Amino acid sequence: MEMIAWVHVAPEAIDTAAIDRHLEDPASGGRVLFEGVVRDRHHDRPVLSLEYEAYAEMAVEQLRAIASTMTARWPLRRVAIVHRVGQLLVGEIAVVIGVASPHRAEAFEACRYGIDAVKREVPIWKHEHYADGTSRWQENDC
Repeated sequence: MEMIAWVHVAPEAIDTAAIDRHLEDPASGGRVLFEGVVRDRHHDRPVLSLEYEAYAEMAVEQLRAIASTMTARWPLRRVAIVHRVGQLLVGEIAVVIGVASPHRAEAFEACRYGIDAVKREVPIWKHEHYADGTSRWQENDC
């Protein structure tokens, strides 16, 4: 069976149930779903919200390239990489990386690689808005 990848960048809330259904595969004994969520603090500063901007066409190309690299390095059968753009409040899901593989070790390794690669390589920028009324563009640190 051919590996199936789902990559997406959009302003809509991420449907983790749909991603989980995408990852279903009877030959996969390991399935990992990572959710990156907007937290309420960054370096001890209270955060109210984030705003993500992306060069969407290039971001999708990079997400596809990351999914391709993941499947070349690990025996994955399903991959999902979905990133949200626009205004997000504390507690909302910003990014999801999901993988399905025959074994758990490869699933965990590939998922970790995927989120780190997204942070390093994809043209998506994060603008944090703080409780004191200030805001700042942040580096995508891993």
